[in-house]
Amino acid sequence: MSYQVLARKWRPRTFAEMMGQAHVLRALINALERQQLHHAYLFTGTRGVGKTTVARIFAKSLNCEQGVSATPCGQCSACREIDEGRFVDLIEVDAASRTKVEDTRDLLENVQYAPTRGRYKVYLIDEVHMLSTHSFNALLKTLEEPPPHVKFLLATTDPQRLPVTILSRCLQFNLKRLPPEMIRDYLERVLAKENINAGPGALKHIARAADGSMRDALSLLDQAIAYGGGQVMEDEVQAMLGSIEQDRVLRLLDALATANGDALLRHIVDLNEFAPDYDAVLAELLAVLHQIAVVQTVPGAVIDEGMDDAAIGRLAASLSAEDVQLFYQIGLIGRRDLAIAPSPCLGFEMVMLRMLAFRPMTETRGELKAAPRQAAVPAGSGQKRTAPPARADAVSLATIGSAKATPEDVKWHELVDQLPLQGVVRALAGNCALIRREGNTFYLALAPAHASLHNAKLEERLQETLSTHLGKKVKLLFSVTQPPEETPAALQERASQDRLRSAQEAIAQDSHVKTLQEMFGARIVPDSVRPVD
Repeated sequence: MSYQVLARKWRPRTFAEMMGQAHVLRALINALERQQLHHAYLFTGTRGVGKTTVARIFAKSLNCEQGVSATPCGQCSACREIDEGRFVDLIEVDAASRTKVEDTRDLLENVQYAPTRGRYKVYLIDEVHMLSTHSFNALLKTLEEPPPHVKFLLATTDPQRLPVTILSRCLQFNLKRLPPEMIRDYLERVLAKENINAGPGALKHIARAADGSMRDALSLLDQAIAYGGGQVMEDEVQAMLGSIEQDRVLRLLDALATANGDALLRHIVDLNEFAPDYDAVLAELLAVLHQIAVVQTVPGAVIDEGMDDAAIGRLAASLSAEDVQLFYQIGLIGRRDLAIAPSPCLGFEMVMLRMLAFRPMTETRGELKAAPRQAAVPAGSGQKRTAPPARADAVSLATIGSAKATPEDVKWHELVDQLPLQGVVRALAGNCALIRREGNTFYLALAPAHASLHNAKLEERLQETLSTHLGKKVKLLFSVTQPPEETPAALQERASQDRLRSAQEAIAQDSHVKTLQEMFGARIVPDSVRPVD
């Protein structure tokens, strides 16, 4: 008997065998059980997620000799013939190869005739978006007034290209990409039934490479079995896919975090020895950067399975959020341009060098220098690392108030306006008020409503920025308490509200506006008034 590929051998034959797509299956099963059947269904989604498979199972449910139900028997002649692709009343059409209007008319000319064997005549049109405009017009008339014995099952990867007249006459179901964990679990079951050994981690790479497509995953598994001579090992799968160990990507990011150009180039040379797929390497790099950004934004976020939790946490602490976003954007653009680089290796190397070169710059004593990264100083380098600022949890207002202070005539809101701050660091500075200053130590009160900004990392970044601005080392001590005076953010909000009230009063007193109100009964919509700078 000839070999049957896994994608065909393990194709689901019932709704119960389908992986994922519960939102679609529930609707179809309920419709079948309640006998509430529409005349046209549209299944959308990326390749390999089960569009035509669902359609064929639905066709079996309609024509099973045991009756219409969500559980076709699979044993009757109708079920077997549909599984084998030779049921006379299931007309499958590949619209990509039959785009002409004449083909569509030939297809539909027998619609009015009753089914030959089955209960329903089912038209399964795959890649329906490929039909021409005239073909859609020919199909539209039948979709508007279909005979009771006809069902249309349409499938497409690009529903945006379908005319709205077609979309409005179909029940539309969008099949989602399958998560890698679900694909991996299914591949494990397939290999167990095929009596094939798989090394730890091998299926993880295949599941990720499949990009949500179960069909692609099974095809890659077939390829991996052939490549490994009847077994599926992680190193062989990586070699087949051109992928690399995640540790190598983490080493690249460690070199970027420490601004170590020598180490970065050395890692790239080592990487090139494996002749990897550099597009896949950049994709892995972007996935790691995404996880770092998630952890930086939401410290308690769950890291994706397969990622090194400790390494992600370490990089999240050593890289600034701005650098992570910049690296991600450079990697994204570099991946797009990889195909037009002199060679994939040179293109990848240039992407890494861009990440190293485009670092935030600060002006100090007339010279442009790279912004310091305290976490990047290697051990034994002789340079002093800046200790993180003390948390104000240990500093009470009573202690602060009783201390002998020598304040310096300081206005915190003016100082904040002069600092090059962005994002959450600016929000931290803007929602603080200065209690007092003792030499180079600033005692700050953070408004309780913004206590979530009480974060050692953010406070350290504000402290570094202020030190750079003043040209000397300063220390910030924070306390979450009601500020003794208006914060910069509160001042800005009050000024904004004052300007808005002034604008509203100016509109209300305007002679032209009053004339319109008197002559036409016009009224002023308060929310529409905006102050003009």
